[in-house]
Amino acid sequence: MGWSPFDEELLRIITDDAIDIAYLSVDYQTIIDKYYRPGTKVRDIILSHSSSVGEFALEISHSNSLGLDDDIVKTGAMLHDIGIILTDAPGIDCRGSAPYLCHGLLGARLLLDEGAPLWVARIAARHTGAGLTAREIKAEGLPLPCIDLLPETLLEKLICYADKFYSKSGNMQRKSIERVRASMERYGSESLARFNHLDRIFRNCPAQ
Repeated sequence: MGWSPFDEELLRIITDDAIDIAYLSVDYQTIIDKYYRPGTKVRDIILSHSSSVGEFALEISHSNSLGLDDDIVKTGAMLHDIGIILTDAPGIDCRGSAPYLCHGLLGARLLLDEGAPLWVARIAARHTGAGLTAREIKAEGLPLPCIDLLPETLLEKLICYADKFYSKSGNMQRKSIERVRASMERYGSESLARFNHLDRIFRNCPAQ
């Protein structure tokens, strides 16, 4: 776990929208079990959070007739936060060394190293906030490479959107749309605008 996630090959793969994305299956439980030991607080947190995101994403997919495979949606939700274990976030029992904001790219690197397909690594890399632009990363001095990390595929957008309704601390219950918007607005008008765009796509979802 001591490697850097920001090698050129990873960034090329994650940001190349011309690469064909084959939706191959993934055994998400095996990957989770490898990095999150039974009996630890962080395992309980990631399983609870990711399961909630997955259930909500499936509700949205079904209510909007998105035509996405249920297993693919569930797998993407269960692995989108796999990189948190590598970050320094003691409040959620993460004892790594990287800034928490890096967990998306860290997760993408971890997943590719585990032989997971590109589609699930892209979800991990592109789900932070309502996505991040290279301009925002540079202007705000964020500890990330200056590249666009925006959800592009329908699946990436769905997991990114559903994730915003659940925290990994507190009561971990589904947030209201008002709370989510307030949270996005704290990160700037562009972040809120991107979230609102996702909300327009998925607004037929069940009561929030």
